[in-house]
Amino acid sequence: MDIELNDVEARVLGCLLEKEMATPEYYPLSLNSLVNACNQKSNRYPVVNYDDKTAFAALASLRKKQLVHDVTGDRVPKYGQNFTNVANVLKSEGAIIAVLLLRGPQTPGELRTRTERLYKFETLEEVEESISELADAGLVVKLPRMPGQKESRYAHLMSGPVDIEEMAQATPAKSYASAGDDVARIEEEVKNLREELEELKKRFNDFKAQFE
Repeated sequence: MDIELNDVEARVLGCLLEKEMATPEYYPLSLNSLVNACNQKSNRYPVVNYDDKTAFAALASLRKKQLVHDVTGDRVPKYGQNFTNVANVLKSEGAIIAVLLLRGPQTPGELRTRTERLYKFETLEEVEESISELADAGLVVKLPRMPGQKESRYAHLMSGPVDIEEMAQATPAKSYASAGDDVARIEEEVKNLREELEELKKRFNDFKAQFE
């Protein structure tokens, strides 16, 4: 599939995919909510600090690529993703793409753990089947195993071909390689709870500001 995104577009699209599955009650997203999602300090790599102008420009570009649509009817403009329809991917595959867009290369075990809030894979084999479908569609590629790594990682191809050397340097050294690792799961759940709490606080402040 012929899609090529810059870093900001990838982050914006990843956030729309993630929030649609993780918090559908708050989806589609306003510009303010989207910026907050992009700038989260948990479940993101790298951490960024976008402003409204940066996110809005990415939305405009994604709209031209037919990957984002405007949602009318609310007082505040909101935005939703078209990627799953355009690329004809299943929810399970969309969850994997979302995590790869937001967190960089992952092992199948990491993907199983980190997609849990978006889509629950019952087995590691299910993850691998979805990865295989995405690879056949030209959306995901298997990376060569790096020194010190027990498993191969997968990266998305939605920003063009992967620079293996650059990717190796950019990938965080800390890894939760085993999906069955209890410590990894607990840390992931704590991050998710903190993220949800911060999002609720921001949404409450946005709602309160409308009446001030």
